[in-house]
Amino acid sequence: MSGEKGPVIFVDDDDDLLPAAGQMLELAGFSPIVVNSAEAALARIDENFNGPVVSDIRMPRMNGLQLFDRVKAIDTDIPFVLITGHGDVELAVAAIKDGAYDFISKPYETDRLLVTLNRASENRHLVLENRRLRDAVVRSAGDMPLLGNAPSMTWLRETIRQIADTDVDVLVEGETGTGKEVVADLLHRWSRRSTKPFVALNCGALPESVIESELFGHEAGAFTGAHRRRIGRLEYANGGTLFLDEIESMPPALQIKLLRVLETRQVTPLGTNETRSINVRVVAATKVDLSDPAARGDFREDLYFRLNVVTVNIPPLRERREDIPILFAHFLERACKRFGKPVWEITAAVRNHLMGHDWPGNVRELAHFADRVALGLEGAPNSPPGKRDAELSLSLSEKVSLYEATVIRNALRECDGDVRRTTEFLQVPRKTFYDKLKRYGIIPGAYRSSRDRSKSS
Repeated sequence: MSGEKGPVIFVDDDDDLLPAAGQMLELAGFSPIVVNSAEAALARIDENFNGPVVSDIRMPRMNGLQLFDRVKAIDTDIPFVLITGHGDVELAVAAIKDGAYDFISKPYETDRLLVTLNRASENRHLVLENRRLRDAVVRSAGDMPLLGNAPSMTWLRETIRQIADTDVDVLVEGETGTGKEVVADLLHRWSRRSTKPFVALNCGALPESVIESELFGHEAGAFTGAHRRRIGRLEYANGGTLFLDEIESMPPALQIKLLRVLETRQVTPLGTNETRSINVRVVAATKVDLSDPAARGDFREDLYFRLNVVTVNIPPLRERREDIPILFAHFLERACKRFGKPVWEITAAVRNHLMGHDWPGNVRELAHFADRVALGLEGAPNSPPGKRDAELSLSLSEKVSLYEATVIRNALRECDGDVRRTTEFLQVPRKTFYDKLKRYGIIPGAYRSSRDRSKSS
């Protein structure tokens, strides 16, 4: 398809050659710009020119080498290809050392020229894409918590701003890793409650015997081991916001108590009959569709309706693919600073993975992929020549983390993605295991067999 690969400027003072060169480039999918002088070429070039320049060396007034110097002054990253006669090879080699992209000797083969221009065009597109992404990250610095220009993200930011300063409870729905806690934090920070505590509790990471005390608190002697009074998360969040993640995992008995708290705004700690009034906003998050009885399971319908005053849906990453490059650029820049590594450019291989992968772990998985690229473990350009060399450059703590993440992935694979079996296999507490999953961006569901995944979908 004509013009698909972008523009190429072809410069030669032989007016008989130019029409054939233009036709050859057009048939190869480029948008050819054929000119018979260096001056005419310069009139078409600026720092945003999205393609390579091909020029004969020997031309009147301004030759190809002089044109190369002028183009390099405009933008050193514009690929410049020289067409040389036999006697100009040494000049062309010197130009390569000075930054020219390539040279081709006359008489050149069309296939050889097109291979070079395809590579040069891809290189130029990547350079400009990396620049655009860096600029976009800088421009969007104020919106970093919910970065993205997809319509769904624009709507999400506007919705959060509209409801942030109200006192209604909010239900946040979204797949694992979409950023539900980020949304909850913004609802808190953009409200008048921002000076009061933001308290988070993962209902799926704590055993039933612990979560009640964590949520409601207890008095000294309320149960074995309760040596002193403990303020529960609900009471501690008084005046602020309580974020309940994975609300669908809350035990049914506690759901009844939570429903009563939401209706009365009073809490009764374990070991006492005293009720205490609280002023707290509850933001609950779920990765399942609680409106669907089959997905809801034993989650109480009345509690769902009580939480469902306002529902915010976070789109999965696969439904806003246009945001993936800028999100990745942000995470990559942050990771490189954190690890003390040079900031990588996004390669064609990385870009293809970004746009071709389904990202079941969503933004969290993308952030951890950026970490691996920053560490040189995912094919970043100018990275050490092999994965083993990259690993040798890591610090001890980085090596330990890499090994631990590998052990967890292997264990999940052995246990077919079953969290309970995996925690027993690794002999780690459930909460510790969930913390590590979150740290390494590991999604248990990705390790289930295809048959099990089809059942759950």
